[in-house]
Amino acid sequence: MTKDAQNIQEEYYQQTAINYDSMHLIQGTDNEHDIALGFLSSFIKLYSIKSILDVGAGTGRTIEYVSKEHPDVRIVGIEPIRELREQGYNKGIPQSILIEGNGNKINFDNRSFDLVCEFGMLHHVPNPSKIISEMLRVADKCIFISDSNNFGQGKLLIRAIKQIINFFGLWQIYNFIRTKGKVYQVSDGDGLFYSYSFFNNYKQIKKECNKIHFLNTKDGSANLYRTASHVAVFAVKNL
Repeated sequence: MTKDAQNIQEEYYQQTAINYDSMHLIQGTDNEHDIALGFLSSFIKLYSIKSILDVGAGTGRTIEYVSKEHPDVRIVGIEPIRELREQGYNKGIPQSILIEGNGNKINFDNRSFDLVCEFGMLHHVPNPSKIISEMLRVADKCIFISDSNNFGQGKLLIRAIKQIINFFGLWQIYNFIRTKGKVYQVSDGDGLFYSYSFFNNYKQIKKECNKIHFLNTKDGSANLYRTASHVAVFAVKNL
């Protein structure tokens, strides 16, 4: 991430931290991360998960959910933005649970947690593959991702054009041109974000995981790559 991009991103969260939950954490059946949390909850039980690391924990939404639904599970969240962590502390989350940390270099040993997860963070970083690599390193059993699929966003024609560009391996070049070299975009509702699809990291995860389960958390038909704007993914490591 360039210095300019990092500054824009940090300033956005610093300025919106106090309203972060009301802006981003709207609860309900139409919220992709609420659906993803329910999906994750079933796997916590199925795989007897006893410890979780949440990467890019924000104000601690996942920590609150897991602590309530699975009180016997140890969960830790890492978040680089101090103002977001402070909002979590104001909600009663202990500072020993929501700690400073960066997904690019997770300060835990290999296989420290049964499960490592992230919710809506990968499309805010320039190199999601690096963070996924760190998640896989720290996870003992599995990883969980809830994030965007830019190739499933937009109307049918727009999606088809994007998918064709990606098929020929030209997406990065196209994205560089359309963003005038910045590669990222900025919006009032989401701050600084990058064009991201989990499916571009599928092969990376498949190398270390023998089971991968998908769920569309917003819209989508049978082919999630082509139609789902957001997906949740649960991947079990090779044991």
